Amino acid sequence: MQFAPVTRSGPKPVGPIVFKGSVTTMNLATPRNPRQFCADHTIHRPHMTQTASTALSSATLLGRVWDPALEGPLVVTLRDGMVQDITSRAAPTVRDICEMDDPADYVRHAPGRAIGAVADLETIDVAHRHLLAPSDLQVIKACGVTFARSMLERVIEEKAAGDPGRAADIRAKVGEIIGGSLRNLKAGSEAAAAVKATLIREGLWSQYLEVGIGPDAEVFTKAPVLASVGHMADVGLHPISVWNNPEPEVVLTVASTGRIVGATLGNDVNLRDVEGRSALLLGKAKDNNASCAIGPFIRLFDESFDIESVRRAELTLTITGEDGFELTGHSAMAEISRDPADLVAQTVGRHHQYPDGFMLFLGTMFAPTQDRDRKGEGFSHKTGDIVTISAPDLGILRNRVRLSTQCDPWRFGLAQLMRNLSARGLL
Repeated sequence: MQFAPVTRSGPKPVGPIVFKGSVTTMNLATPRNPRQFCADHTIHRPHMTQTASTALSSATLLGRVWDPALEGPLVVTLRDGMVQDITSRAAPTVRDICEMDDPADYVRHAPGRAIGAVADLETIDVAHRHLLAPSDLQVIKACGVTFARSMLERVIEEKAAGDPGRAADIRAKVGEIIGGSLRNLKAGSEAAAAVKATLIREGLWSQYLEVGIGPDAEVFTKAPVLASVGHMADVGLHPISVWNNPEPEVVLTVASTGRIVGATLGNDVNLRDVEGRSALLLGKAKDNNASCAIGPFIRLFDESFDIESVRRAELTLTITGEDGFELTGHSAMAEISRDPADLVAQTVGRHHQYPDGFMLFLGTMFAPTQDRDRKGEGFSHKTGDIVTISAPDLGILRNRVRLSTQCDPWRFGLAQLMRNLSARGLL
């Protein structure tokens, strides 16, 4: 996947960020909350569920909305362009619906009340209803090094020991020796074992190649339960990082039984320099305040969308910076080295259980190599970047990049959720 940055000759016109949707236009120039977008340029984009395809018109969608009047979340779906609150004692959480025999059928027929159009919720102003990450009690898991193209970049991070200035030379050397060997290579296959033996002889074997083409997938915990942010929220970078990037991914929704019940979009924010210094720093590289974005909705499996749809998914990523920098690229799930169902099987089973289910990031092809500032150092975020991830079958996930220390602290955890649901008579 090639990402070609476009640098304009001068700064963008000064003005508020204005989001133009199919229902309304939202001016977010005066934020009341630190996570609300505010910058010195204008961005236009389609409504979050309006993509190049009309496939979402028949989708069964499941999500969450923060209701300030209740000081807690609503379970919602989308019907005829209106967001419907379907929270009930029978299913007070998204987890409860995902554990049902037929989540899509329940969501289609659950009694609901309209709370507004989607565009009305495309804010992070805490004084108004706004979209949350669509998962609640599910554990947030993630798979790494599942695409050969991004696998090479992980090797480069390791060899560069987190120094972006060494990346270009190492990239040329590693790509020359092993780049062609990894094309169309299936992880865990006999061919993969043969490539491994060759790389060991060449002194190029890496822990990232082990999980990339070896029999065992990398599966880690991306974020605590309830810590993920949703569409339109700020995403956070740890302030120690100077080399980092977004990771646009398909995220599966999996029930406690291991049954895949739906999918959505995610941004597995990554600190390349931190993980590159040592794989033992993976937790610090991956799990920080606001470092995991999921949304906009979970699309539940039904007659129009299933695991084959996930295998065919095409993702588009756009990064727009306040400095005029733009980067756009496309990612095809068809190029994944491990089948999504295999990744689920490696995550859950007799060896590991998740009583409330889990969300599973499937990995990314995104391997940003184009220089943003200094030659040879490739891409890294700047605060204020707007990251947009989209797919025709899954909608649009958009977030602004800030430091984790600038994002709102995470305060609404499991205890608060249980107390809130109990006070509302839902437990």
